[in-house]
Amino acid sequence: MNATSVKPEGGTTNRRAFLAGVSAACVATTTRAFGQTATPVPPPPEGGKWYRTASEQVADLAARRVSAIELIEQSIARIEGLDKHINAVVVRDFDRARRAAIAADAALARGERRPLLGLPMTVKESYNVAGLPTTWGIPAFKDWQPAEDAVVVQKLKAAGAVVIGKTNVPVALADWQTTNPIYGTTNNPYDIERTPGGSSGGSAAALAAGYVALEAGSDIGGSLRTPAHFCGVFAHKPTYGVVPRRGQNFPRQPALPSAGDGLAVVGPMARSARDIGLAFDVMAGPDELREGIGWRLVLPRPRHRALRDFRVLLIDTHPLCPTAETIRAALAQLADRLGKEGATVARQSPLLPDLAEVTRNYMRLLGPIMTQGRPPEYYERMRSIAATMGPDNQSLDAILVRSANLGWRDWEAASNARTRLQSQWATLFKQCDVVLCPVMPTAAFKHDHAEPNARRLDVDGQSQPYNGNFVWAGLATAAQLPATVAPIGRSDTGLPIGVQIIGPYLEDATTIQFAQLLEQAYGGFVPPVL
Repeated sequence: MNATSVKPEGGTTNRRAFLAGVSAACVATTTRAFGQTATPVPPPPEGGKWYRTASEQVADLAARRVSAIELIEQSIARIEGLDKHINAVVVRDFDRARRAAIAADAALARGERRPLLGLPMTVKESYNVAGLPTTWGIPAFKDWQPAEDAVVVQKLKAAGAVVIGKTNVPVALADWQTTNPIYGTTNNPYDIERTPGGSSGGSAAALAAGYVALEAGSDIGGSLRTPAHFCGVFAHKPTYGVVPRRGQNFPRQPALPSAGDGLAVVGPMARSARDIGLAFDVMAGPDELREGIGWRLVLPRPRHRALRDFRVLLIDTHPLCPTAETIRAALAQLADRLGKEGATVARQSPLLPDLAEVTRNYMRLLGPIMTQGRPPEYYERMRSIAATMGPDNQSLDAILVRSANLGWRDWEAASNARTRLQSQWATLFKQCDVVLCPVMPTAAFKHDHAEPNARRLDVDGQSQPYNGNFVWAGLATAAQLPATVAPIGRSDTGLPIGVQIIGPYLEDATTIQFAQLLEQAYGGFVPPVL
């Protein structure tokens, strides 16, 4: 069978059982197809073959130091050995991947070279891949399969990538945790009692566990950036519209170009900043259905090539939600390091847009998108709840509830406010090159699958609304700006901490370059102890 949907046998297991399972998995057999002899897999050293970057693997393939089929079998063995406990790769396409790898090896033998030729990778479950289910974690779509690949998947395959499966998501991609009734819960490889983030949680977990070196995710409320921060990997939220979204549509909907919501994007995830750049170059560019209407863009080169040349604004305090001290301490240490490198580091600027206004306006724009397609009774219930909150209630929860029934005039007012705020960001970026800030208020938190209204966010012992998780994600999203996440440290309990690097409109290359310089100077991804 070409595709298999995998659901875990139970709920979250404990760490001792997990480590025991991994120990047994390390002697599992790797290859069992195409006449190859099964051989045991010894435990690799930390950072060994499981954690080679996409760029390293592509170079090895081109130099014929390894074959595509060997890399595919290595990924399959790793998934089959560990994923019972992590549950990241929930749709598997191993047989077709093996055939594609054989074809890639033949192409390499002919001397053919493409950016990703022969590289195994996974994509988020929300991407259409012909012959595989696209459900967004919603049971009603369990058996639906699209007829063709999403545009980004087409681009990746044209570059030579071999898609071996799809990674888990929360229901309707609408949570910072990754669980759904079809595929179950995905666990964080650094601590399986915690979430890997969402909605690209399966994507980040697959990277951190060493299954693949490259992933494709999506983002509207931090869905690329949060999992990268929680799982210690890199991610890039592109400038809005630079990477085509067609085929990463709601299930059973026509695969059409973006309807112009102005917020949602798709982008790459990886274990190195260089790989982010490699994948972004493949993924970016026009949708052919947009040809002929001036859609083509020429993106600027990075502003600088050395850390000492960057003008950095670092912010770590948001007026609508506190940020954990461990996150702020990691950012402070980064600021100190950058200063010693010779970079210009500021901690405040009068040109920075009002963060509370930015976030509230973002929620007004987000609400209609996140609540579309619900039954009529849902909107009536939201209208009733909104009436109890009062018009002066400007909490994020209240704005989100009211925005479910946002009228055209109010939406247009929010859109106009966004344009004004975008102008303020543009003015700021004449005085600085990147803005550094947290990705989330906390490091990865424990699984909490209570009803959304009952969930709370714990920030250093302070109970905060769960929607406080939006505050740092909304800054770049609302203004349609690029943002790259890079790992910069660990909490006292060993959980990854990332930094969000926000850049000027269309200057994706600048934020990716800055992430790469951070990685070169201070180190990047550190594998979990599995």
